[in-house]
Amino acid sequence: MRFRHPDGSTVHLAYCTNVHPAETLDGVLAQLRDHCEPVRRRLGRDRLGIGLWLAKGAAHALVTDPSALRGLRCELDRRGLEVVTLNGFPYEGFGTEKVKYRVYKPDWADPERLEYTTSLARLLAGLLPDDVPDGSISTLPLAWRTAHDTERAEASRTALRTLAERLDALQELTGRSIRIALEPEPGCVVETTHDAIGPLTAIGHDRIGICVDTCHLATSFEDPHTALDGLARAGIPVVKSQLSAALHAEQPHLPEVREALRAFAEPRFLHQTRTSTAAGLRGTDDLDEALAGDTLPDGAPWRAHFHVPLHAAPTAPLTSTLPVLKTVLTRLVGGLQPLTRHLEVETYTWQALPPELRPKGRAQLADGIAAELTLARDLLTDLGLKELP
Repeated sequence: MRFRHPDGSTVHLAYCTNVHPAETLDGVLAQLRDHCEPVRRRLGRDRLGIGLWLAKGAAHALVTDPSALRGLRCELDRRGLEVVTLNGFPYEGFGTEKVKYRVYKPDWADPERLEYTTSLARLLAGLLPDDVPDGSISTLPLAWRTAHDTERAEASRTALRTLAERLDALQELTGRSIRIALEPEPGCVVETTHDAIGPLTAIGHDRIGICVDTCHLATSFEDPHTALDGLARAGIPVVKSQLSAALHAEQPHLPEVREALRAFAEPRFLHQTRTSTAAGLRGTDDLDEALAGDTLPDGAPWRAHFHVPLHAAPTAPLTSTLPVLKTVLTRLVGGLQPLTRHLEVETYTWQALPPELRPKGRAQLADGIAAELTLARDLLTDLGLKELP
């Protein structure tokens, strides 16, 4: 979906396909047919943006076979879909029964991460619509914190500098500008936007910026204005933003609140949980750890890294951090000029919701994704952006 900003520029809105498990190119093509096109039809749009996730296997098949890439481009066009951004955070296995810490491997100190992301950049340059010169790829925020010593930190910076040089060469070759966005996430080396400033300044290249995920920002109790002001002062570009909402518990000391949270403690994804105390941010790596005894202080609200549907907040006594998303979006695109032009709805946890909240089949999932995009569209038009055909 495209929108005209009052300054005349185009802002793109997509939804991320990592909600649909696929490790192969055939699986990606099936996604377009079974999920993405039905969402577009529900929205009544001739064109729908998708934030494509290409697992290692699918990316390899495409980058080694130009005819396969042409075929994917034709399939996107035929189904009324377009790609201006990729989600390059998960490497493989995101649809398995237990993802947890696996999603952070390989990290930026491992050569596989550089080669994978280089492949994604080459592919995106070939997938961009003819009238769109700029693409974006969100990626792992360096590494999970426990495996990142001084030597690996330097290896990560070197890899990202190498990537920036490759992106420069790619633009010279194709005329397409691809930028990479580190996506701060709780528990990682770069957990917050503030944590990103030092590494990105050290890398020192405007092709490497940040992806502001509004669920992650809210989970870490970052103030949106402070976060975005800090990035602006440091000259760090917001390459893209993922529109998502975290799980919020206002009174985690109450038994009924604990019981409601327990329904969201599931075995597939990691749900880092945080609370803001007088002594600073406290947290656990997963929601079940927070619920175990007195591991996490419960005198103040808790937030958990669980991407809940934007249009359907959990029932009381829980809620979501949608207000944080609205504040961030207002700052990003509600000013005289947009701070980013790539927005991506990323609720990948539909099938991890408590059983009574999960969609029953493809049709209900498509309904839910379309409802999320409708909410995002309405927020954008309320900010003065005009939806384009």
